[in-house]
Amino acid sequence: MTQVDTEPEAAPAAKLTLVTLSMMVVGSMVGAGVFSLPRRFAEETGVAGALVAWAVAGTGMLMLAFVFQRLAVSRPDLDAGVYAYAKAGFGEYLGFFSAFGYWASACVGNVTYWVLIMSTIGAVAPALGDGDTVLAVVLSSVGLWAFFFLIRRGVKEAAAINRIVTVAKVVPILVFVVLALFYLKPHVFAENWSGAAYGSLFEQVKGTMLATVFVFLGVEGASVYSRHARRREDVGRATVLGFLSVFAVFASVTIVSYGLLPMEEIAELRQPSMAGVLESAVGNWGEVFVSVGLIVSVLGAYLAWTLMAAEVLFVAAKDEDMPRFLARSTRADVPAPALLLSTLLTQTVLVVTLFSDDAFNFALDLTSALTLIPFLLAAAFALKIARHRFGGDLVVASLATIYTAFLLYAAGPKYILVSFIVYAPATVLFVMARREQGRTLFSPRELVILVVSVAGAVTGVVALALGWISL
Repeated sequence: MTQVDTEPEAAPAAKLTLVTLSMMVVGSMVGAGVFSLPRRFAEETGVAGALVAWAVAGTGMLMLAFVFQRLAVSRPDLDAGVYAYAKAGFGEYLGFFSAFGYWASACVGNVTYWVLIMSTIGAVAPALGDGDTVLAVVLSSVGLWAFFFLIRRGVKEAAAINRIVTVAKVVPILVFVVLALFYLKPHVFAENWSGAAYGSLFEQVKGTMLATVFVFLGVEGASVYSRHARRREDVGRATVLGFLSVFAVFASVTIVSYGLLPMEEIAELRQPSMAGVLESAVGNWGEVFVSVGLIVSVLGAYLAWTLMAAEVLFVAAKDEDMPRFLARSTRADVPAPALLLSTLLTQTVLVVTLFSDDAFNFALDLTSALTLIPFLLAAAFALKIARHRFGGDLVVASLATIYTAFLLYAAGPKYILVSFIVYAPATVLFVMARREQGRTLFSPRELVILVVSVAGAVTGVVALALGWISL
């Protein structure tokens, strides 16, 4: 039998408290996305559409937060949250896809952080462009591997840094909102109200959905670390507390921006668009202030998501749904092989951004699209449990399932097909795990799922090759 742990076990790490878990959720959610919101929304909708979009996204994500809260309490035997719920509800293969999709979304999301950092510096160093030049990718790669070695030293050290950074990065966002309210121009806000040029209200709301998914990623963060929690009920409390802590901030950043510049001008700003919006109100120092805050914020979020990505692979391997080599950890409780694989995927996608039309939006939308299947399966699992009950659990699970299904529709065929291209090859890891256990590779039901995923991937490749869709 293959040895799982190559080094002696470390002493058990201190269990995570409610405060620490809540900060992990906030740290995961507050990242690159919030600094890009003004431009992203202004490209799709006016104020009215933005308000409706936030109402839909806030309600839907709150339902998902409640789903994770209730599952954490009702099924304390399931660790790693999103992945474990899909496996328990719909079998090992879909559970594997959920684990892989969630992991891949975290890795692709990390690419947005490096692109945004380079784009920020690109304002004073034109060679970095919008974060998508060769030099930008090279410098991003250096940072990527520097973080790998930092985290490789020990999870506890990295987690301590994340707690400090979480507090530091929220400050500039709050300052932006306060200053934007002070300088808000009512007539500009009124002119940006309808967004009629972008089509119907429904189309405007639909166009913003992937952006809202991206900024809310991390709402499930506490459930991923459930095996480390001091008290199981703290997992659910931290999930809801973290969500409510950042929802108002995200919506405020978007809405107040419409009161400073016409939406057509906001849509033309370079990312991070928050910097350009504040600069229009207070001058150059506003751009510098937001840019510095962004770099601190993004590096903290990158740290949190890298830890989360490695944790998902590690737990899946412990459950024998991934190859055994991914279940190895160091004396410092760092899942080193999982961390290495996560870094390699991030590096690969960084290189791919060189060939995309808009590196940041491509990585952002793909991150959101990859997360939809894991979220849908988790919500559907909660619905499966609650289907014979009449009450709050059934309502919450039903709304969460409807919301995530709507997100798949809003994503459109482009990102669904690209997601298949990412998902289908992952089956190699599933096959490796089954062979290690001496089991039949696929059941009849799993063969159907395999055929669908491969067909989707082939369609996606053909669509890219023929120019039907583009990166």
